Amino acid sequence: MTLDECRLFYADEVRLAAGVDSPALVAAYARVPREKFMGPPPWQITSPDAVSMLLMGLAGKVYSTTDDPRDLYHNVLVALDPERHLNNGQPSALARWIDPLGLEVGYRVYHLGCGVGYYTAIMAEVVAPSGCVMTSEVDSDLAARAQKNLADYPNVSVHAGDGAAFDPGECDAIFINAGVTHPHPLWLERLSNRGRLVLPLTTGSGSAPGGAGVMAKIMRMANGFSARIVSPVGIYSCTSVRDPEMSAALAKALQTRALFKLKSVRTDQHQQDETCLAHRADVCLSAAELSKEGD
Repeated sequence: MTLDECRLFYADEVRLAAGVDSPALVAAYARVPREKFMGPPPWQITSPDAVSMLLMGLAGKVYSTTDDPRDLYHNVLVALDPERHLNNGQPSALARWIDPLGLEVGYRVYHLGCGVGYYTAIMAEVVAPSGCVMTSEVDSDLAARAQKNLADYPNVSVHAGDGAAFDPGECDAIFINAGVTHPHPLWLERLSNRGRLVLPLTTGSGSAPGGAGVMAKIMRMANGFSARIVSPVGIYSCTSVRDPEMSAALAKALQTRALFKLKSVRTDQHQQDETCLAHRADVCLSAAELSKEGD
């Protein structure tokens, strides 16, 4: 198979594995050359199962080495920093999280935690030159790689540093690719009407750099923010937007499965009640449905 044929097969594999609804997203997976973003060969590839086994102390060999770019066009992880077990994310998982953003041509997008920019490029392909993607990466080495990798995309800008400190302006879609305990109020404020925010709500796991939780989709409606769970997630934690009390509340809500009842995000001042799954004064993850518009 040629590389172009491999990319087409890979995009279809991702579509089926993730249940992607957007044809434009699938087409972007078929166009963006993954090997360009992964650095020079040889590459080290692995699977989420192998990484999970490693974290459980059960794994032997985690990575396999290849210098054939066709091997990158499978639903596999590619090492960015093997010593830290830092990888380019599983293609189907990222597709499952990007798809609910409902990206369209002309959209203005913010992507926090871009790594080396591969999935940023995919989103940039979907929104086309009339749209734009602003992205941030806190790891300076990865940010430098992303800036180089994305130089051919005039509609993409890369900001090195804490993405929570960056103000993207009004956005139609925001994708957070690092674990947080709650939506940053700024991200909610910056969503356009019916704008969508997809983010991982995670509880910490001791001294580990990552945590576990759920990926959630939040949409700005005329009368508030609706919310729903997209999938489970295990992911590196954001360097900020982490509140110990919210982390503890998330852990309890995960243990009792109450978090799966998430229906809205409240930003109004209110007393904590039984619908509050994880509560702060400025933002609350709630099981309460939004009232019907006009009620």
